[in-house]
Order: sequence, then structure tokens, then C-alpha cells
Amino acid sequence: MISPLMPTYKRADLAFERGEGAWLYASDGRRFLDFAAGIATSSIGHAHPALVRAISEQAARVIHVSNLFRIPQAEKLAERLVANTFADSVFFCNSGAEANEGMVKMARRAQFLAGHPERTDIICMDGAFHGRTLAMLSATGNPKYLEGFGTPVAGFKHVPFNDIEAVRAAITPQTAAIMLEPIQGESGIKVADPAYLRALRALCDETGVLLALDEVQTGVGRTGRLFAHQWAGITPDVMSTAKGLGGGFPIGAILATKAVAVGMTPGTHGTTFGGNPLACAAANAVLDVILAPGFLDQVCERAALLDTLLDAVVADAPEIFDQRRGLGLLIGLRCVPPVGDVQDAAQDAGLLCVTAGDNVLRLVPPLTVTETECRDAVACLARATAALKDRANIKTVLEPTP
Repeated sequence: MISPLMPTYKRADLAFERGEGAWLYASDGRRFLDFAAGIATSSIGHAHPALVRAISEQAARVIHVSNLFRIPQAEKLAERLVANTFADSVFFCNSGAEANEGMVKMARRAQFLAGHPERTDIICMDGAFHGRTLAMLSATGNPKYLEGFGTPVAGFKHVPFNDIEAVRAAITPQTAAIMLEPIQGESGIKVADPAYLRALRALCDETGVLLALDEVQTGVGRTGRLFAHQWAGITPDVMSTAKGLGGGFPIGAILATKAVAVGMTPGTHGTTFGGNPLACAAANAVLDVILAPGFLDQVCERAALLDTLLDAVVADAPEIFDQRRGLGLLIGLRCVPPVGDVQDAAQDAGLLCVTAGDNVLRLVPPLTVTETECRDAVACLARATAALKDRANIKTVLEPTP
């Protein structure tokens, strides 16, 4: 017998009735500090008054009209993103995978219109994660995700992450773009070296290849800048984002320079739900918070505090953690025991986290998290590590002597 809800996720036995800021309240009465944030999506926390108000007021007016008509909320959102980024134009969609699909289309279309129809290949990175559509599974390249879904979509090559010479060697006359995440989230919070990103930008300028950045997880303030590539002082030609943009409401976006966007004329791409009034009202409310003076400085302050506190936890529990990784409020702790055991212990201690590859525990709190909540979260993690140590000691005592 199969569940009516298709079992594509291994779900924790928790259901939440409500949330407030960085806290979630379960149906069994327990409350949890939410350092999972819907997998880095609830960017301004749960039930943020401005977001609730924006969604409620817009829903009471008009939810959806389709892109056959002007959508003032989308026009406003696009103008704000253009004003605060490298981009000249924006396309709205529903998710990160959809944004990445559109980004690949835009890169290939731009090369076609520039007189290079042969340029269709996309160079991607080992350890990438770009989504679950068939093409983005191929861009991701993980054999486990590809198993059982037929022949991978052609046109995606993979090279080692953070290796500029590998990228250089992979470029051919058929290369359209280099596509990567500034921080690889799913494979273990692996940060691209700023010098590597600058070298990629220079290599793209030299070869006519486009630089396409996947900022689905790293964008919208997650690292302490509006977008993570800004730390390296570069700009891409085209970029995807989603997750935190709607604060939990589904919306994705593709941001592009004029040279890339100019080819996206009527009929070249489309979406039914993307950029509808409700989604864009939510995203505008999120930007009201994130673009407010001093907000991103506060994110950096919270990140610095967590870095210091977590380094102490790692130093105190080398049998549980051997490394802290990340940037801003996209944090990874590489575990010594199986990461699932650490995640379960953290949950038992009242802290929700997310696992990632390379045996990493991912901490991605709402960007509105307070100093007190940061300290509370680390205290939960310390209790979890103590419990794990106790279990290990008990197991050692109970094991028979050889």
C-alpha cells in the first residue's frame, strides 16, 4: 500500500501548527528554534507581520491574472531588483529549478543571437545542485539523482569545483556558459574562493562564454550581501534566485544583463503562475525588510556571533564535529558520526536543522534571527552534542571486551 501523499520525502514525525519569527510550534505542544527555515526559504521568519499583511491584502484584491496582462506588482519588483543588482531585466517564475532551466535557455539564446548557434554546452561543477527537473538533474550530474530517469539531457559538462584550470581546459567552441553556485549547498556548504570567482569572470570575458550564477540558496541576503557573488566584487551575465525571495511564498527569478535578456522576446519563454500579483506582493514585502538600512549589516553581525559560538562547540566536541564552513547565515558543520544522528539529537534538544552532503549539518536560520536566539540555538546544539557523547560512552561501556 502506498501513502496518498507520494513518499518522495523521508519526513520527520512532526507537524507544525504555527510559527513566530525563528520559532515553530508543533501540534504536540513542543516548540523548536527553526534553523532549517524551510531549507533557507523563510528568510524573514514565520508570520512576519509585513509579509502576512502583504499576502492577505493582495489575496483580498486579486491573486492571479496571468502574464497576458500587465502586473504592477511584478513591474515594481523587477525595478527594485534591477536597481539593486547588475541586472537590466528580470523574468519571474515559481521555483529555483525553473529559474535555472530558464537561465540555461537564456544563455543559449544569447549565444545564438550573437552569431554562435553552435554554443550550447554548459560547464557545470562537480558537487552542484541545480534542481530536480530532467535538465537540471543533468546539470547537477549526481548519479544517484539521475538513476532511473533515462539518458541524461545532453549539453552539460562537469569539472572540479574551485579549479580554474579545469574550467579553462573544458571550454570549447561549443561552450555557451559556465554555471555554478557561489556556495554549493546540497553537497556540503562548499564556498567558492573569491579569487576563483574573479578568475571565472575574467575567463568568460576572454572567451565570450557567459557567466551564469545559481543563487537560489545563496541569494536575497543569506550571506550578508544581497547576493553572494558581491563578496567577490564580480557580476554575472545571468543569475537565478528563488527560495528566500518570497519568504516562504513560491517565487523564482532570472536576472540578466541587457545582452542576455534582449533575446527573450514574446514566445521564447513563458509561465502560467510566475510573477503573479500575490507572489510579487510577497516578494516586495520581503525586500522591504531586507533592503532596509542596516539590515544586511545585522545579518553579518549575527553570522559573526554564530561563527564564534559554533567554533567553540566544534573545539569542545571534536568527536562530534570536525569543521565549520559557510558564509553569513549559510553555515555547515561537518560531522564525525552520521549527520542524521546529529540532526536527530539537535531536534530532540529543540533545534531544527537540515542535512547536506559530505556529512554536513546545515544551519540556515531566518535572517531576522536575534542575538538571543543565536545563543539559544548554540545551547541546544551543545545539549545535543552532550547527549551524543553520553550515548557513545554508554555504547563503549556496554560493548563486550574482545
